[in-house]
Amino acid sequence: MESKTVSGVRPLGFLWETRNPFLFCAHHNDAYPRGDGRYGPAASLAGRNLGNDFTLREGWRMYHGHPVPGFPVHPHRGFETVTIVLKGFVDHSDSHGSAGRYGNGDVQWMTAGSGLQHAEMFPLLRTEEPNPLELFQVWLNLPAARKFCTPFYKMLWAEEIPVVTTRDAHNRQSMVRVIAGTWAGVTAPAPAPDSWAADPTNGVTIWLVTMDPGATLTLPAAAPRLTRTLYFYEGSSLTAGTTPLPRYHQADLAPEREITLVNGAGEGRFLLLQGRPLEEPVVQYGPFVMNSENEIREAFRDYRATEFGGWPWDDRGPVHGPELRRFASYPGGETVFPGHAN
Repeated sequence: MESKTVSGVRPLGFLWETRNPFLFCAHHNDAYPRGDGRYGPAASLAGRNLGNDFTLREGWRMYHGHPVPGFPVHPHRGFETVTIVLKGFVDHSDSHGSAGRYGNGDVQWMTAGSGLQHAEMFPLLRTEEPNPLELFQVWLNLPAARKFCTPFYKMLWAEEIPVVTTRDAHNRQSMVRVIAGTWAGVTAPAPAPDSWAADPTNGVTIWLVTMDPGATLTLPAAAPRLTRTLYFYEGSSLTAGTTPLPRYHQADLAPEREITLVNGAGEGRFLLLQGRPLEEPVVQYGPFVMNSENEIREAFRDYRATEFGGWPWDDRGPVHGPELRRFASYPGGETVFPGHAN
């Protein structure tokens, strides 16, 4: 019975393997130093492959950014990104003129749809202390009927994301952040309107769970047609049923069976992704995810011809000033802040 409940235990890399309807998950965990006053690191960049720096040196990477770490302008079509920022800040800019700064628990839900360009920069705002950054970016596929929907993004501010606290028989606590789906009758904020997650029958679930040392938590059963994967990324050990999971490992779980998790000696954290698979072909080439090779070729043609609306910013990796204030702005001039509906 246990082998059918827990399977596919394997170590995590930089890009985490996911199952349909998800495409992959990236875990960024960078111990950036203090900032240099220009949003970059106050540290030498000698020896780094600037423009493509994915090697962890001194605890951090520049990625495609220079002089600011992050991901300057690049295109997407045919899927969504769900970006969960635990520490630090991300500055968003896109080809529709939208912009934002989010972090410290915020989540951005972006639908690429028919195509857009965006930049995701990691400004190092603090000049007197380190600027740690930790985030997950989950790629969620769109069904064929929605791949050419209008691009869209919304913020799920940290203050709006429900956190459900449970205690086991020994009063040890587990906290579940409900980013998508439902836990114990508590439902996450609405996702983007064209998302596969917008239909509750698709069972799309994103939970971030923190467990006290030695805590026990039972994951409820769900529909058997779903996929369910657990990513144990911080802690000493975790036992799923009778299967031990070392730190920084993932496992596939049978959703139709509830399963009891027992945390080890230290505080434990895991991400859980669940959803109904899309029963459609998946063809991915770089930033485009479609249903056929012809559609991939069409995406490249469209991008070369239109640049998905062009790039209205003076910089390929815009940074939105020195203030720590979080915000989201949209075409037409609307700007919203945490605590206000968007």
